[in-house]
Amino acid sequence: MFDNLSERFNKVLKGLSGKGRITDENIQKTLRQVRMALLEADVALPVVKDFITKVKYRALGKEVKSSLSPGQAFIKIVQSELVAAMGAANESLDLKAQPPAIILMAGLQGAGKTTSSAKLAKYLMEREKKSVALVSADVYRPAAIEQLKMVTEEVGATFIPSSADQKPIDIVKAAIKQAKKDFSDVLIIDTAGRLAVDEEMMSEIKAIHKLAKPAETLFVVDSMTGQDAANTAKAFDEALELTGVILTKADGDARGGAALSIRHITGKPIKFMGMGEKLDALEPFHPERIASRILGMGDVLSLIEDVERNIDKKKAEKLAKKVMKGKGFDLEDFREQLVQMKSMGGMAGMMDKLPGMGNVPQAAKDQMNDKMTNRMEAIINSMTPKEKTFPEIIKGSRKRRIASGAGTDIQEVNKMLKQFKQMQKMMKKLKGKGGMMKMMRGMKGMMPPGGGMPRM
Repeated sequence: MFDNLSERFNKVLKGLSGKGRITDENIQKTLRQVRMALLEADVALPVVKDFITKVKYRALGKEVKSSLSPGQAFIKIVQSELVAAMGAANESLDLKAQPPAIILMAGLQGAGKTTSSAKLAKYLMEREKKSVALVSADVYRPAAIEQLKMVTEEVGATFIPSSADQKPIDIVKAAIKQAKKDFSDVLIIDTAGRLAVDEEMMSEIKAIHKLAKPAETLFVVDSMTGQDAANTAKAFDEALELTGVILTKADGDARGGAALSIRHITGKPIKFMGMGEKLDALEPFHPERIASRILGMGDVLSLIEDVERNIDKKKAEKLAKKVMKGKGFDLEDFREQLVQMKSMGGMAGMMDKLPGMGNVPQAAKDQMNDKMTNRMEAIINSMTPKEKTFPEIIKGSRKRRIASGAGTDIQEVNKMLKQFKQMQKMMKKLKGKGGMMKMMRGMKGMMPPGGGMPRM
């Protein structure tokens, strides 16, 4: 996420970070480079101008020059202004209305409204313990209603049927009545999108909005469209009075223009961002955490939350006890770790949140993807129980058999075994004093050639 912007910022700010003295000339030069980095990330020009003005005002004042480490003080200013540009703090949903609290989903066609509706339902059910119903008022797009039904059933929410021969306003009336009857806490209305903002679309959604009186009106927008996302959001806000934005496909957005532009242009907060195709890939938008990711500082808080939510605590405790007793870490344990990693968004998702990732070459990051994780898991699945317990017996003929069973080659088997041995060494370090710190240092061995974790 935001790889290009993060890479540019890291290069620009690296030269200042260790300086004991910063001059006006240094600051002006750095700000010119920061400005270029933001424009290349497709951040809207008014946002760039405002950001540079604020950073410049603070950087040329006493805040930096009187600091004991001026380079670090400058980076801190950049970070805090990035946070301010994106909205200072996460703004959660306001669902205090008389049940059912209605959430109206709006946006252009192809932005991901239907999938985001199901993701939001799953989020509310799992984290807020709400009962959620969904209805589709999209009578124009072929199979739109069927698609919502499918994803609603997948997340375990209540689907309220509708049909393409009904009027959208009638669908919404009936859905509110049904949601009240079912005592649903929340009703999510998935509305029709168009390929562009048009009068017919706006008048229809205005009528639905007036009838439904939603507690939240969320604009769903594709982050890959950059600053255009902010301009479209503004057009919708003028018609609907949006309460917030869901930024989709943020995991594929290497630039970050939309995330940095929306709040400034619309005045509306980004409340969530979609981080993948899976129906649990929706994260609350925390500006301070995103700013840290952009500056290569990682997002340890989100990583901890992922671990808390997704890790099987009983299995983790069992493994910890096993390792502490000196019983060793075998290939079955390694396979279990790979499965747990996938549940947290895979290797790429975890790496995005680790500090120092801005210093890792892109080529190295590209190698650490979910295909690699799946391949390693397939190799372990091709082994016998004895081979998993005693990996040292895996030699020539066994390697050939395992590679054949996993649909790969001996070279990949050797790679997996090498990474397993590195993980094994890391686990051994957990036994001694300061074990966790030693293990984190050892993680650099897990990176592909050319990569490396930051020094601890």
